[in-house]
Amino acid sequence: MKTTAKELAMPGLGYAYALGILALTTSCTATSNPSAQTQQSEKITQVRDSAKVATTIIVIDGSSTVYPITQAIAKDYQADPKNQVQVAVNISGTTGGFEKFCAGKTDISNASRPILKAEMETCKKNGVAYMEFPIAFDALTVAVNPQNDWAKDITIAELKKIWEPSAQGKITRWNQVRASWPDRPMNLYGAGKQSGTFDYFTEATVGKTRASRNDYTASEDDQVLVDSISKDPNALGYFGYAYYEKSQNKLKALAIDNGKGAVLPSRQTVEKVQYQPLARPLFIYVNFRDNQNKTLVNKFVEFYIDKAPTIASAVGYIPLPNDSKHLNYVHLYEGKVGTVFGGKAEMNLTIGELLRKEGQF
Repeated sequence: MKTTAKELAMPGLGYAYALGILALTTSCTATSNPSAQTQQSEKITQVRDSAKVATTIIVIDGSSTVYPITQAIAKDYQADPKNQVQVAVNISGTTGGFEKFCAGKTDISNASRPILKAEMETCKKNGVAYMEFPIAFDALTVAVNPQNDWAKDITIAELKKIWEPSAQGKITRWNQVRASWPDRPMNLYGAGKQSGTFDYFTEATVGKTRASRNDYTASEDDQVLVDSISKDPNALGYFGYAYYEKSQNKLKALAIDNGKGAVLPSRQTVEKVQYQPLARPLFIYVNFRDNQNKTLVNKFVEFYIDKAPTIASAVGYIPLPNDSKHLNYVHLYEGKVGTVFGGKAEMNLTIGELLRKEGQF
């Protein structure tokens, strides 16, 4: 009978089983041989070390928008041989990530919106205390295929006309949105309902969270949306800015007009508070539980806070200023638990307003 990787990863079980096998084997063949005893000791040490490494895992899940930042930071962290830890980063959308996080199944949750009241209640019910860290700003991007030579900008009112629930099965052609656009089919691509991007976009454009038509191609993975739009000349969709910046050669971003003129998504327009209402903060939430992984998780989070501005910029997001890094360090060291958002997302939030809120934590 062989021990499995899963058994080795179980605290105590795999280690004890492996030690038993080693002890049984060596006692039958080399109990009186000093050299064999030395080899036995070395093998036991190797098993012990392997067991420790196998159980040292930081589990992260949630937003696909935040994923590029967290994945890059995790890769840098694990590249240092001194950090004997595995960091698993998965995508299930912000809402899906909070479901796992509030059930105590993950250590860190990536989020493209603040934690909501219902999620706060679930965390409280399950005894999951959490720390909230803003790590970057995003310019939620509305994009079309490069072959689209008629649409260069779009108003918030037109986005509402396209995406509101009553549009389902009715607003299906480009000229129904703007008369000067051609009589061509409009194929829609957007965030899945487990995504924080879905929550934010619907509230920013339709005026009510989670109010959306359902007859569109949905995904919690922004890269899936990018790939789909790049292959469809009649497409229109939305996703995080980093995914647009990485694929500019096969996408075209639309300028957003909220009544003050059309503005393209960019780092500069977000910083100058011009790209509204689709500019938004991004977060990680960290489980505050007092367990064997707490020190390891905190060490990783400290590394994350330090690297976030550089990595966020490198992957295509808008880094927060040094004041934010300082506040995050203070909240980490002081163990600040909770959220400054009261269980709801805020539209038109600026970087300065975010820092003021976090400063009053």
